[in-house]
Amino acid sequence: MAGPLKRVLMRRASSAMRGADAKRWHYALGFDAGRAGSQHEALARLVAASGADIEWLDDSEDGLADSVFTHDPSLVTDHGAVILSMGKPLREPEPALHEAAYARLGVPVLGRIEKPGQVEGGDCVWVDRTTLAIGRGVRTNQDGIQQMANLLTPHGISVYGFDLPLWHGEEACLHLMSVISPLADDLALVYAPLLPAAFYQMLKTKGIRLVEGDADEFLASNGLSLNVLPTAPREVIAVAGFPKTAAAMEAAGCTVKTFEADALCIACEGGPTCLTRPVLRG
Repeated sequence: MAGPLKRVLMRRASSAMRGADAKRWHYALGFDAGRAGSQHEALARLVAASGADIEWLDDSEDGLADSVFTHDPSLVTDHGAVILSMGKPLREPEPALHEAAYARLGVPVLGRIEKPGQVEGGDCVWVDRTTLAIGRGVRTNQDGIQQMANLLTPHGISVYGFDLPLWHGEEACLHLMSVISPLADDLALVYAPLLPAAFYQMLKTKGIRLVEGDADEFLASNGLSLNVLPTAPREVIAVAGFPKTAAAMEAAGCTVKTFEADALCIACEGGPTCLTRPVLRG
């Protein structure tokens, strides 16, 4: 999950979020569609500057405000894409956008998670090439995890489910990736108090060194301080305004680039990882 980013799906906030009802989408008071669009463009410039090709999803104004968070509706494996099933009802149309994009790009579809199964991409963490951890919480259920295992086990991939706490409630979103961001194959940024204990033990067993994000910044940002996008090993993009967490990553040998994201990431509960669906890493 931290190899050099080569190809990534994104969707423009300037169109998808135009006219979005903040209350309906569970966005905070700081949400501003115009500023969110500008901040998203700043993120896209950083992604492009890293050398990644951005594949833009269909740009129609269809009212799917959360579709800018392209990490969630699909998962890409070495054997093709898996079209996921969303746990947030307002997001149910989004996987079709991804399936259409993969057809256009020539990316094979390995399979689909079907209702009543639910899996969102933010709950999926590749521990290594043959180990997928999935958070079981309000957006991903056991049925979905079992379907994922049925798809991937024949390809030699082990799938493990880990229970997540409710934390701020059913309407809020705590994904597994809310508490971990890979920084390199052997390095990850974490908020340890919310890590499932068995997942923590797996990471340690695999020899992955854990960098602790600052607790006060994590709580103040509802976890967005921890949501960082690796564009290459130890090269990451993060939301601006969390200097202690950035310093912890830099002390571990990382280069951290930031962008202002109060109207987009902080207000809408999704960081730079959430805003990107990696399709190909080197």
